[in-house]
Amino acid sequence: MATYLVSVLNGLAMGSLLFAIALGLSLVFGMMDVLNLAHGAVYLVGAYVAVALVADGAGVAAFVLAVLAAAVAGAVLGGLLAALTRATAHHLDQALLTLGVALVVGEVLTLAFGTDVHSIAAPEPVGGGVTVLGETYPVYRLLVIGFGIVLAVAVYFLVERSPLGSLIRATVADRAMVAALGVNTGRVLVGVFAAGAALAAVGGVLAGPILGAQPGLDEKVLLLALVVVVIGGLGSVRGALLGAVLIGQVQALGTALLPQYASFLVFAAMALVLLLRPTGLLPARTAVHA
Repeated sequence: MATYLVSVLNGLAMGSLLFAIALGLSLVFGMMDVLNLAHGAVYLVGAYVAVALVADGAGVAAFVLAVLAAAVAGAVLGGLLAALTRATAHHLDQALLTLGVALVVGEVLTLAFGTDVHSIAAPEPVGGGVTVLGETYPVYRLLVIGFGIVLAVAVYFLVERSPLGSLIRATVADRAMVAALGVNTGRVLVGVFAAGAALAAVGGVLAGPILGAQPGLDEKVLLLALVVVVIGGLGSVRGALLGAVLIGQVQALGTALLPQYASFLVFAAMALVLLLRPTGLLPARTAVHA
């Protein structure tokens, strides 16, 4: 029982990280109709920010600084990506452009940090563990789960219940009408792109003590984020949360029970959802209009 509970907690921690990473991808693709394949590279930037600032262990202040620095770097990259993709109307052009950016960013990071696998220590005050049914479980992972819950609630109210969220949804639904009201729709869309990229970079810092940092990790994270987006439904906050929790559990329990089939189970879950719900479990109600 304790072993299964630990696996479930690991799944929730992984789901929280996937939610932070996939949320921006879901909003940008589902609401702005931009396919951003550089999202994983932005995540990796955040992971290497953690390597530079807190790799060997540091206090909470240094870790918070790494989170803030990663958020700023992610927002800047997101703004640049929004500007680059603004003139591309077709998904193939967007995919090729952002894939090229991802390759350049990945190569620059490899030149700066090498090809070694870098481990990242959790902040010293939360580096220990607590006893769960006789098993020791890391405090840091419990905090990551808490972060995922807080983020889900905050983003849901921001997107679904706030004036800013109404403006974003209106811009996506009818950009010309919102522009006629005097709103700079370009800034709104760039802001969504930058916020999504900032979340991905912050996810890279938070995932550092769990996944570390190494070349190629951006591709794995991007693939998992795409699976989450497809399962949850494009542009849906609730869908991204549900998809992230589902994939986190499938991956954690699959690794614990059937390690040789863990990767297969993730894609099997996606295939099953698409067979039953082609638009995802909780697709957004707002459609994109060019």
